[in-house]
Amino acid sequence: MSFTARALKVPPSSASLEEARGRVFEFFKSACRSIPSIIEIYNLQDVATASQLRSTVAAEIRKNAHIDNPKVIDLLLFKGTEDLANITEHAKQRHHIIGQYVVGNHGLVQDLGNKDQGISPFLKNFYTSNYF
Repeated sequence: MSFTARALKVPPSSASLEEARGRVFEFFKSACRSIPSIIEIYNLQDVATASQLRSTVAAEIRKNAHIDNPKVIDLLLFKGTEDLANITEHAKQRHHIIGQYVVGNHGLVQDLGNKDQGISPFLKNFYTSNYF
């Protein structure tokens, strides 16, 4: 695969917040359209569904919903577009995708219930502190 074939172009800056918001929606649509091919490329059928990945993308976008500066939104869109291009061109490995978009910061949901069984109170406090 050639990385120069799909070179990223820096779009012109958004003139208003509404224009930046429209670009966010277009990015979300293009990310959702590429999810089936991402699942196929990285063989993610056994760990995630398309709807789970779609909700993860939506959560990542909602994380920055409080930003109202169009230039910052454009910068975040460029970073997202670059990350999406790297993923679709197979520049990342499967464990990167699973760690960043399937498991996330909270770990697997099925692992949350039985992690703390049989651990001393000291270790429970250590694992929940800022040091871990």
